[in-house]
Parts: sequence; structure tokens; C-alpha cells
Amino acid sequence: MRQDTNLLWIRRTAPGTGDTTLVESLDRFIIHVAHEVDDALTRLRGEAADVILAEFPLPGWTPAELLEAIQQINPRLLVVIREPEGTVADAVRLVKLGAYHFMSGPLDENELIECLERAAEKRRLRTAAAAVTASTASDVEPWKRNLVGDGRSMRDIEHIIRLAGPKRSTVLIQGETGTGKELVARALHQISPRAYLPMVAVNCSALPENLLEAELFGHTKGAFTGAMQNRVGHFEQAHNSTLFLDEVGELPLGLQAKLLRVLQEREFQRLGSSETVRVDVRIIAASNVDLREKVHQGGFREDLFYRLNVVPISMPPLRERVADIPLLVHHFLEKICQLEGMAVKRISRETLDRLCAYPWPGNIRELQNAVEMAVVLSGSRMDLCPADFPPAPSYNDRPLAAVPSHAVVPEGGLDFEMAVANFQRTILDQAIQRSRGNKTLAADLLRMKRTTLLAKLRTFEIRSNVVAIKSA
Repeated sequence: MRQDTNLLWIRRTAPGTGDTTLVESLDRFIIHVAHEVDDALTRLRGEAADVILAEFPLPGWTPAELLEAIQQINPRLLVVIREPEGTVADAVRLVKLGAYHFMSGPLDENELIECLERAAEKRRLRTAAAAVTASTASDVEPWKRNLVGDGRSMRDIEHIIRLAGPKRSTVLIQGETGTGKELVARALHQISPRAYLPMVAVNCSALPENLLEAELFGHTKGAFTGAMQNRVGHFEQAHNSTLFLDEVGELPLGLQAKLLRVLQEREFQRLGSSETVRVDVRIIAASNVDLREKVHQGGFREDLFYRLNVVPISMPPLRERVADIPLLVHHFLEKICQLEGMAVKRISRETLDRLCAYPWPGNIRELQNAVEMAVVLSGSRMDLCPADFPPAPSYNDRPLAAVPSHAVVPEGGLDFEMAVANFQRTILDQAIQRSRGNKTLAADLLRMKRTTLLAKLRTFEIRSNVVAIKSA
């Protein structure tokens, strides 16, 4: 859920009747108004502000002087400057000096609203990225270092990890390829009392069937052709630790029966040996296929499924975590640039919107690879743009969903205009909910311009926050 953004509005007069539409449209801001520059600078030293809108002329101050004064207080503040008599040369000079945006000429409310919303989003992403970095650097909860996202699904998963991690219960993680199942498994291990030993990971689909049993349970010398010496299996390696069985659905049925006994008794025999080996091991399994469906198809033992599915965790695909994509992008940018020994590159709001509109069939792994490719191929350029990423199909490239084409007129008739208006309001509200508040994506969903969407939202008063205006 989006948080309110503090907007410091520096202008000579208080918002009047002519500003009503503009103020109502700034539905995500808590607006503070300063009538004098000295008052604004005083507030910045003692109060939090996220975005600054400075409207000129202001007595005794030029835009460059005000920008310098603000940067001395906080160089990371995003400053939008509007000067009706400004020129293109002024815009270039002030942006080079650090202004977020410069506007001149007659007031274009839609342009100003979009600019402020982009600034607010950039501020939010900066804050979130800083929080991720702080979490990475902190030893308070190291298990959360690689779990990026503040959406409901990730909060639910973190809650399960916090509760189940310290226990010895078996966990089954299911989700599409590339959704981060192994990261969750490592987080479960890191928060457990077994974390002093390394977690042992086995990819059950990567080993030949004839070697898989020996890899899991070990073997003695001469147990089969090529067994030149005794070998300890992964179960013994994970004694007093955690064994992660990735792609457990790929195990052959014969080996599933042996795994079931190990889970029940915590004991097994090495190949070629009659000696029973007992282990204390915590099992975490993962699968990119629906194991319950595989049970119905006869490809997986039902009793093994229930033995594994003690604590279930379902990993959502990235297309259902649209709100987390900007956070993941910034996380990968910092991680990749740090590994390459370069300054962290920037990414535009337009580019983030495009990445959010892409369905990402390869999920988080595909996104990480796309970010790494963009960093590498952009060379020394600091700003990443849409062309640095693979062409991403937008909602406009997808077939339109079926929309009901009939309506029932009651016997007593209906108010046509009201019925149409209610239908439009419902569609707009659903688009905003589906895009999780991202108005650019909502407009894309409805095949309309963003400015048109904003105008319709104002018409139907669909807002997520209440604006609070504090005048000096």
C-alpha cells in the first residue's frame, strides 16, 4: 500500500479556488504550504519533506539560489521548479544543478500532477532501496537480506518463515521456476538453530536416476560398478543441519518410497551396507509443479506428499507481484553494480512502468538477468532507458478480455446516464485495484491516455488518500 508523501509547496499565496482541481488531484500527498523561502528553509531543517514544489517569482530569490540553499540542507530532496517566464536554457541549467524538473509557460495541471507523482514514486523507491541496503548491512535479521518486496504475499511468506524457521517441521515450497524457492529455503535455515552448519542442497532433477539414491544415502566401496571407495550421502552431510530437496517432484517412484521411510524414521542404509545410519536432519522440499495434481496423475506418492506438506509455502509468480518489481529492480541494480565495482546506475520511471507491464514468464530470475544485461550493455551511461531492456509487450499487445454486452432493463426503467456512470466508475476502480494504484498501468489496461484516466478519476472522485493542507 502506498504511503503518503510530504509535499512542501513554496509559493507567495495560499492555494485558492483556482487550485481546487490541482489540490484534489494530489491525492497521495500531505501538502504543506510555505509563503516565504526563509520559512520553507526553516521547516526543512526541522521537518520531513519528500518533494518540493517551488513556484516563482519569489522575492529576493532566484531558482538557482533556492536550489542551492535546499541542497545544503538535504541534497537528496527532489525539487520541482515552476517559473512561467523561464526559458529552455534555464531548464537545462537548473536540471544540471540538480533540480528534478523545471516547468515554464502557462500552468498545465496534468503535466504538473504527473511530474509530482513521478517524483513521489522516485522518493519512495529511494527510501525502499535504502531500507533494503540497511537490512543487508544489518545483522539483526540476516535471513531477510535476499527477500525483497513489501507486498502482502511477501509479508505472509516472511511471517511463515518467522514462525516455522526455528522449528524442525518439514516445509514444502511450491511455485513456478524462478520465483525464489531456494531463497526462502535458505531463509528458513538461517533463522533456525541449525544455521551454524551449512545447508545441504540437492537438485533432484539434475542427477541421473541410477546415481540419485547413492547421492542421497551414500554407498560403500564396491556397492556398484565405479564405487571405488566409501561415500557419505547428502543425508549424512546434513546431519544436525537442513537438507533442501529441490524439484522433489522429479524423484522416481521407487526412490520416493525410500525417502518416505527416511522422513518417518530418520534412518537409512547406505548402498551396499546393512548398517543403519541415524540422522537428525530438517527437510525442506521444493517443486515447480503442483504435487497434489501429480498425486492425482499417479506420478507422486500421496503418503509422501502429506509427509512433506507439513508447512506449505506457495511462491507467487512475479506477474502477481507488480508492486514489488521496482524494489527488485533497484535491489538488483545495487547488487550488480557493486559486484562490477561501478557506481549504481539510475532508471527512469518510464522504464520501470514498462518493466511492470511485462508478464515475466521467467519470474525473478528473468528480471535479474534483464537488469544485468541492461547494466552491461549500457556501458558508461548512468541512466537506464527502455531500449536497454528486451522489448516488453504491453497490455495493448494482449487480446481484450470479454466484456458483458448485455444489460437488463427493469420493468420500471432506469436512469441511463447514471447506469453508464456507475459502470464506468466500477471499471475504473477495478483497473486501479488491479494495477495496485499505478495509474500508468491502469491507463494501459483501459487503453487510454494517462491524462484521460486522471480526468475520469477526478470526475468520479476515485481517490486512495485524503489530502491535508497545512498553511503557514
